Amino acid sequence: MIEFTSAQMLSLFSAYFWPLVRILALFSTAPFFGHRNIPIRIKVALGVAITFLIAPTLAPIPDIDPLSWAGLLILSQQMLIGIAMGFVMRLIISGVELSGELMGMTMGFGFATFYNPQSGGQSSAINQLLSLLTLLIFLATDMHLLLIQCLVESFSSLPIGISALGKNNFQQLAFMGKNIFYISVQLSMPIVAALLMINMSLGVLTKAAPQLNLFGIGFPITILGGFLMVYLLMPYWAMPLAEHLQHGISMLRELMSLGI
Repeated sequence: MIEFTSAQMLSLFSAYFWPLVRILALFSTAPFFGHRNIPIRIKVALGVAITFLIAPTLAPIPDIDPLSWAGLLILSQQMLIGIAMGFVMRLIISGVELSGELMGMTMGFGFATFYNPQSGGQSSAINQLLSLLTLLIFLATDMHLLLIQCLVESFSSLPIGISALGKNNFQQLAFMGKNIFYISVQLSMPIVAALLMINMSLGVLTKAAPQLNLFGIGFPITILGGFLMVYLLMPYWAMPLAEHLQHGISMLRELMSLGI
């Protein structure tokens, strides 16, 4: 008959519980893993499977009662680390979504919005198109596997029990927010510039022929020109999107390398 003491049970529980908390916190915010259409049971099952794979390879974890004040502190630390890691990759997706919003608003899609399950809010059709394209590139380039690899590496740079995100980490995380505007401007600028030229041409045409109905011909021409630009630029979006996702992985490793 196999018997376990309370100390052994606590040690076994701590070895798997703390890594699971960090993994599930990452899954709650990371692209693809945090998608609302993925059932919670699948996320939890995947987190448990990864925990059982990596827990035996981790450094010894201190035996701390999860219901104690020290245990609650470690719990909050692991949740904060996992959420921060997922948030770094979420910045890249937010930049792509912002570029889609800029394109859609310029094309006249401000009145045609749909529910976006990824962000939980309303977004235009161009926004959802770019979000799905980025998600497919994220999976096709194995970025989801690199994200899990960074998660495993984080247990070495930020061990459980003695480490947490410090002031340098939060400052770096705030500075990474600039990538949202950089990505949105880079992706949307060609279409916004083309539509601006179309609107200027329509303005000159309306001034020359005031009897023309600007609202009757302006919106179809603007939408048609926007779709034409999207069609022409679609083959060239794959490379910059993949580069931005790879840059997100690099930022994530940089954030974890700062330590305390």
